[in-house]
Amino acid sequence: MSDDKRGTGGSENRAPDEAFSARLRSLGTRLGKAGTGKPVETQSGGKSVSDPSAMARGFRLSTELVAGVIVGALIGWLIDRWLGISPWGMMLFLLLGFAAGVFNVMRAAGIMPGNNLPGNDVDKN
Repeated sequence: MSDDKRGTGGSENRAPDEAFSARLRSLGTRLGKAGTGKPVETQSGGKSVSDPSAMARGFRLSTELVAGVIVGALIGWLIDRWLGISPWGMMLFLLLGFAAGVFNVMRAAGIMPGNNLPGNDVDKN
């Protein structure tokens, strides 16, 4: 690196540094204008930074699954008590509740479309 002119401190090195600084400032202002308005998240001290909306979405998805299983088990238990077919109603509706919970989680996560059947238009006046 004998051709390195950084250490000379000549006037020919100031112009590229000033041009670089000006470009860097203009980039900063353009990024500031194009920003989404969200605060920049930085990690300090190794702490993990979490997004509150992601946590809310996670809680919603887990609640959808748990609610499906609990409702299915409750319906199965009630059918067992009413008809006297002890374990079969509980097992059947527990599995159905699990399937319904998974279906609701997939729909809430956007993997599956919602209720878009013909004739179910919400926008009708």
